[in-house]
Amino acid sequence: MNLKEIRELIDLITEKGISEFELERGGVRIKISRGGAVRSVEIPGQTMGAAPSAGAGARSTLPLASAIPPPMSAAAPGSSLEELLVVRSPMVGTFYSAPGQDTRPFVDVGERVQVGQILCIIEAMKLMNEIEAEVEGEVVKCYIENGQPVEFGEPLFDIRPTASAKKRG
Repeated sequence: MNLKEIRELIDLITEKGISEFELERGGVRIKISRGGAVRSVEIPGQTMGAAPSAGAGARSTLPLASAIPPPMSAAAPGSSLEELLVVRSPMVGTFYSAPGQDTRPFVDVGERVQVGQILCIIEAMKLMNEIEAEVEGEVVKCYIENGQPVEFGEPLFDIRPTASAKKRG
């Protein structure tokens, strides 16, 4: 399946108002979900060893990583139940914690993040998709190592929202 076919699929799904679509053809599986936005960027100069993108300015229409609270059973006995939001992968791809091999990660565990701040990049089909924070808070855990493959819905980060973010939500 080439980029033109994928774009046609996305256009058709958008036109028909379909919120989720999955297709498997020739060993390639594509899942498209609407309902949010992931900014797709092409990084010139081969950052992270990615091959150059076939279509300049191509955009992804996959959903922004969703923040879903973990199950209550995840809390240790005797500890206070803290509200953590789990940032999940909106697509299958390769996780990158930094914009380049010799650069600082977008975020570190213990660091405070703002809404819209880039947490990581997921490369999918030669497109670099920036995953942004949906809430203000502190990064508590990173589940994936740089360069590792990720699956759709796989946890990427735990974020503890700040008190002001909890009030707004």
